[in-house]
Amino acid sequence: MSDFKAIGGTVRVRAATELRNRILTGRLRPGERLDLDDITAEFGTSRTPVREALLELSYEGLVAVAPRSGVTVIGITPHDAVDNFAVLATLTGKAAEWATTRVTDAQRGELRELAGAIAGAEDVVAANWQFHRALNLASGSPRLLTFLRQAVRVVPTNYFDLFPEQEDRSLEEHAALLSAMERGDGRTARAIAEAHVLRAGEALGDWLLARMAEHVPQASGAIR
Repeated sequence: MSDFKAIGGTVRVRAATELRNRILTGRLRPGERLDLDDITAEFGTSRTPVREALLELSYEGLVAVAPRSGVTVIGITPHDAVDNFAVLATLTGKAAEWATTRVTDAQRGELRELAGAIAGAEDVVAANWQFHRALNLASGSPRLLTFLRQAVRVVPTNYFDLFPEQEDRSLEEHAALLSAMERGDGRTARAIAEAHVLRAGEALGDWLLARMAEHVPQASGAIR
């Protein structure tokens, strides 16, 4: 069943988010053909926003759109997933480092509040997103925020549904990050933030690798 109705935003944004999630988590596999009419029927919308969503995914390199051959999933490999998160980790680490010296008292209080709100939150993904958004804003760099907005798209919005065990680890790492920032230790804050994102990427890479192994056809007549 599609989670389309649970995703906020315009129809185009919701369609792009749902399809992106499926590609990033291997539910839509490389080489798979996408039928515009089938997607439109599933999402209960018109063709235009779905077509726009697919074009958006093509700009991100996740699908190929050809006039005559239709839409084909390019997808990502486990190695791609780890690389994507490595780029995001570098940007997140820099945000944490800059935020350590640039954060205001009000922002510091907000970060503590948001970090505490993640535990037991009804929507853990949204609560986690709010914390990281506040951290990025505290970096005081509009240019860095621009790059982060692009890079964060590699994180499936259903990440904690796939890896619920990562929730407790995230809480511990958020606490360690805030502690480093409060000590004025930007270098440690950066290292914690980078490792935090890298481990998330490694978890997704391992997940994709396992799914690929499940779909490897067994050779017939193999010698035992």
